[in-house]
Amino acid sequence: MPAAHDSSHPEQGPAANGILGTDPSRHGADRSKLWGRRPAGDRGESRRYRHRALAGWTALAIIAAAAVLPTHFVVESAGPAMNTIGSVKDTKLLQISGTKTYPTSGALDMTTVYVQGGGQQRLPFFNVLWGWIDPKQDVVPEEIVLPRGTTTTQQSEQNTVMMDDSQQLSTAAALNELNIDFTSHLSVVGFATQQNSGVLKISDRLQSLNGKPITDLATLKKQLEAAGDKPSTMGIVRDGKALTVKTATTETAEGQRQLGIMLSSGFEFPVDVTFGLENVGGPSAGMMFALAIVDQLTAGEMTGGKHFAGTGAITAEGAVEPIGGIAQKLVGARDNGAQYFLAPADNCADLTGRVPDGLTVIKVATLAEARAAVEGIGSGQDPTSFPGCG
Repeated sequence: MPAAHDSSHPEQGPAANGILGTDPSRHGADRSKLWGRRPAGDRGESRRYRHRALAGWTALAIIAAAAVLPTHFVVESAGPAMNTIGSVKDTKLLQISGTKTYPTSGALDMTTVYVQGGGQQRLPFFNVLWGWIDPKQDVVPEEIVLPRGTTTTQQSEQNTVMMDDSQQLSTAAALNELNIDFTSHLSVVGFATQQNSGVLKISDRLQSLNGKPITDLATLKKQLEAAGDKPSTMGIVRDGKALTVKTATTETAEGQRQLGIMLSSGFEFPVDVTFGLENVGGPSAGMMFALAIVDQLTAGEMTGGKHFAGTGAITAEGAVEPIGGIAQKLVGARDNGAQYFLAPADNCADLTGRVPDGLTVIKVATLAEARAAVEGIGSGQDPTSFPGCG
């Protein structure tokens, strides 16, 4: 009689390790295995095998679903860097007419960020997972770059408006830096509340409040505070005609008076500045455009032939404001050959441990500081003599 394995302990026999059949040369081999039939003692193992297989397929199904299910995150990565005193595809990014300009050299790169996902183009999980893994990318909640309820198309339109405003503000900041006179005004571009929507219209240009000229947003705020909760007489220009209307204000939680309107700054410049940038939105190129204008309107080559890059929104008064995606912009700047990067002072905390090798980051809070850094390093001054970050 052939020797039989103890069926109550299938792990002791060959069937337990998944081998179908035994060595046929061995005398007395279990021929039920040779023909693909399991002894009764192997049925428990078979059930366990099926359970494991079912669990494995279930896990694969979950992973496959996760791979295609949309998420509410966006992934930011480095976009192209473009020289504001140079050209892109034979188109100059910035041209000035109506006054004398001077030759430039080197580079003053504006930097950009690719944003994937959001709105109607939500990313599947695996794309987001790769963004978490890749140290050159950042994953952020969708609401940070695309406010809830805003469509991708609306966001693109808003970014285009912000870029147009940024170009105007960069011209104003540059002319202020060079002490060149120009005039400014505020225009209504929308309504945050309904309190003055019946008396003001979009495109109305604000001229005065209670008989005092409105020259900029800071002046308007001071005049509103002085008026308190009383209705004010506002002088405006609508469709080329001067009018006066009665406006009301409300008080914010911080105690400030507000009209409930959205305003845009407009300017009349003594020079004509034309921007050749397309398909890029947002306000973050303001400082670099302002530097490019200063460079072209002043004698001498500001960069000394060196390669600078940077980012930062700009105000008409020349304050440099923080922006998003700065870590990715450093990557794009270095990939494009930049040696020095001008970063808004308020963004320095975002750069700890994230500065690419070979790139020196200079901290700036105003256009004047940015100009001094470029002129100083361009003339041979030690870059470490300027405040840095990262």
